[in-house]
Amino acid sequence: MKKKDKKGKISTDWLNTYSDMVTLLLCFFVLLYSISSVDSSKWEKIVRSFNPTDKEVSQIVENSEGSLGNYDLEGGFNGDGEDTNFNDEFDELYYKLSKYVEMNGLDSDVEISKGEGFTFITFRNNIFFDGDSYILKQEGKDVLDQLCYAIEDVSSSVKEIQILGHTSQASPTIPNEIVSDRFLSANRATEVLVYIQKKNIIGPEKLVSTGFGQFRPISSFETRESRAKNRRVEILITKNDSVVRSLDNYYNEIYGIEADEAQTQNTE
Repeated sequence: MKKKDKKGKISTDWLNTYSDMVTLLLCFFVLLYSISSVDSSKWEKIVRSFNPTDKEVSQIVENSEGSLGNYDLEGGFNGDGEDTNFNDEFDELYYKLSKYVEMNGLDSDVEISKGEGFTFITFRNNIFFDGDSYILKQEGKDVLDQLCYAIEDVSSSVKEIQILGHTSQASPTIPNEIVSDRFLSANRATEVLVYIQKKNIIGPEKLVSTGFGQFRPISSFETRESRAKNRRVEILITKNDSVVRSLDNYYNEIYGIEADEAQTQNTE
């Protein structure tokens, strides 16, 4: 029932409350519409602005297809939905892998480099294998799954994938026993190759594994930390039209003079 004022006229004050309510409802529905389709990269930046120290972004809106824009629900990189221009497929490969490493906080365990006609990846042994073992850890399998996903998109452009296994001396002054040292590095490289080959993402004739033992160090054997750098698995991916180069050429470009100095120092 409409109220009357003291003079007997019908009051219209209720219209103010009603109009405010309608305005608020309108704003509410506009807000719902605006967030119905979220740009994941922008949302990620917003979340990171509130959590600058976090390595991973967990507060991300999931879309109806179960993906996070450019990242799948397990932190892998899908590569869809982002307006990024690449010079060629190998630039895209490098970008995808770099993003995966960054998003999963693997910077200390995985190093990715690229040059003219190649992509070079260095994996610290702890991500793939336990000490003195060549059994792939689940963590390593997860990383290789993402690597295979990225390689599959550029497989037609790949000339060869080399998997290189390396060990390090357990002692600064005593070399490893030759047989176990060679077999361990070769078996580790082979395990990685077999895992990739079973994914059927590339012709098996393009896959090569080599075990170098302790004889291709990139750091000295003097300290525990420097010896740990030498325990690694490397993956070299070359393009179809790339110039054939020696491993030393790649090492000089990737590791710089550090590798040369390490080999000289360790053989003196």
